[in-house]
Amino acid sequence: QVQLVESGGGLVQAGGSVRLSCAVSGRTISRYNMGWFRQAPGQERDFVAVITWSGTSTRYADSVKGRFTISRDSAKNTVDLQMNSLKPEDTAVYYCATHPPGSGSYYNHAFYDSWGQGTQVTVSS
Repeated sequence: QVQLVESGGGLVQAGGSVRLSCAVSGRTISRYNMGWFRQAPGQERDFVAVITWSGTSTRYADSVKGRFTISRDSAKNTVDLQMNSLKPEDTAVYYCATHPPGSGSYYNHAFYDSWGQGTQVTVSS
């Protein structure tokens, strides 16, 4: 049984930093592209970042490029999202998810097959 558990969210002031972590069980992350998405109230679930199954490539949404960094620890089977220079518009529930390579665009949440429960990040101005 696959399980993804996000942690590390909370309340932070604008300009601050937060590190999210996603612990994965029942699946080896080095066989999957691993993505982070976020969803604000009343909004669609938006792509934030992805790290490919090989660990050699990362992609970011334009809105977070240069501020967020995705990384993984294959030994621990975890994926992290370091979020710096946070803005109020970064406020959302953040989700990690697994994407089978070759199953479709990893920018699109519809092609991810397992999700965590999400962790709230609130950035105050």
